Amino acid sequence: MKIALLEPLRVSEKLIEELAQPLRAKGHEFVYYNEKTTDSDELYSRSRDADIVMIANTSYPEEVISRLEKTQLINIAFTGIDHVDKQAADRRGIKLANAAGYSDQSVAELVLGLTLDVYRSISRGDSDVKKAENFPGLIQGREIRGKTVGIIGTGQIGLKTAQLFKAFGAELIGFSRSQKEEAKQMGLEYTSLDDVLSRSDIVSVHLPMNEQTKGFVSEEKLKLMKSDAVLINCARGPIVDNKALATLLNTGEIAGAGIDVFDREAPLPADYPLLSAQNTVLTPHVAYLTDEAMEARARIVFNNTLAYLEGHPENIVE
Repeated sequence: MKIALLEPLRVSEKLIEELAQPLRAKGHEFVYYNEKTTDSDELYSRSRDADIVMIANTSYPEEVISRLEKTQLINIAFTGIDHVDKQAADRRGIKLANAAGYSDQSVAELVLGLTLDVYRSISRGDSDVKKAENFPGLIQGREIRGKTVGIIGTGQIGLKTAQLFKAFGAELIGFSRSQKEEAKQMGLEYTSLDDVLSRSDIVSVHLPMNEQTKGFVSEEKLKLMKSDAVLINCARGPIVDNKALATLLNTGEIAGAGIDVFDREAPLPADYPLLSAQNTVLTPHVAYLTDEAMEARARIVFNNTLAYLEGHPENIVE
């Protein structure tokens, strides 16, 4: 079979060659494109002869998928698959696999980092110190210990985040479609979404992006939060009403926010509401992006390919 990796995976070509060697040893053809493209015609050109297509976070739309005739598997080196038209793939009988688990630690650590920055004004303090003689003065912060942290979505990333907050001495509550015994064992109390939002000092969002979760944390839901609470979102931007969030931050109805994801990728337009929101720390969708996570996802996605070829597919998204 022919396997085509359509874009770089942010690891060395040496590692790519190492991971491709077992595929070639079994007689399969492996093609690697080391430059990313978003052009649909070019994506189709790279894909059309491949039995297995491997991508990362490049949009892979219906206009490409509908033209595929050989492809059996779209192997996605990402946890979320909302950038791939799954309905189009289903219509063509093409299976999807993802790299679930590769960034659990990296995302959870950025959640903690954003929380600490909002609580301790780390970025602002750095900027203030660099003003030299114009230093404006000290900023008093808050501690995570003893705070109630609400985890919205207790999948693997949500659970890892809860573990880190627990290590800081926080109390845990959560909302999820399915309750995890592991979460309960670490002391997390499951309750309703409204209760999580109204009781939490820190709310961290960990839901996948789909039709059911788009706008899930709406203006109405945000208004349930305490005026001294903070919201952290390292999941997907459209899950939260960011325009409403910015308004509530600027009116003091929510105390702060740490946001890594938006309804588009950076660069954001100059009038994007969160850019001028008070007590807000923004990062450009990098929660997943660490050296360790990139190597882990490369190994997972190549293992997915090998498992599929050997007849026992792994990480298939139903």
